[in-house]
Amino acid sequence: MHRCYLPHADFTAGTLTIEGEEAHHALRVMRLRPGDVCEVFDGAGQAARVQVQAGHGSSMSVLVQELLPPMPPVAGITLALAVPKGTNMDLIVQKAVELGVSRIIPLITERTIVRLSGKDAAAKADKWRRTVLEACKQCGVNSLPEVEEPQPYKLFLQRSDLPLLKVQCAIVPHARPLRDVLEAGRAAAQRECVLLIGPEGDFSPAEYAAAESAGYTPTGLGPIILRVETAVFLAVAAARYALD
Repeated sequence: MHRCYLPHADFTAGTLTIEGEEAHHALRVMRLRPGDVCEVFDGAGQAARVQVQAGHGSSMSVLVQELLPPMPPVAGITLALAVPKGTNMDLIVQKAVELGVSRIIPLITERTIVRLSGKDAAAKADKWRRTVLEACKQCGVNSLPEVEEPQPYKLFLQRSDLPLLKVQCAIVPHARPLRDVLEAGRAAAQRECVLLIGPEGDFSPAEYAAAESAGYTPTGLGPIILRVETAVFLAVAAARYALD
């Protein structure tokens, strides 16, 4: 079933008006017509099944038929990762949404190949937010994960607004097994975590030391050296399994 995004939707109003790109895609690409049924979600967790009443140009009016039940709560996972090269970030963002990540923080580390700042950083963040929206439509997620603009690693480590359970996926001899760290967090009733993942060339020794000083636990993902995107998917899936 086609899904339309309507921020700040008032589902108690009975009739909603969808305009712009969302209406154009529904009417011109999906070819919805009066009488057809689709879903509308507000990006903040609510959704409704609606029936198309009329559509003209880039405007579509729909009648709310029923509110849909909220999705079961999932673990609050903040994914902080060094921006990988190529199109890997697009894939990571898409799959992270499908896996239930609540926030994505792109980082610029010492060995990050892709360097972003100013307008370039803002443009990339907007592109990733569009990827988030499309993924939410595709997989039925009603809450849009937040995507922040790329930021320096040192500034990220100074933040105080992140979950207490801080996991750094690490390739160091003293790294603890991921399972042990997550199970300890679950035993302590933690239902949120930060997953910190480095670039293709890994974190530098100084960056590892800085992260530990900031409260991040170096955590191993097993004996196999993983690509960045594979490490992300493994870590997020493990966190969902342990903390949900």
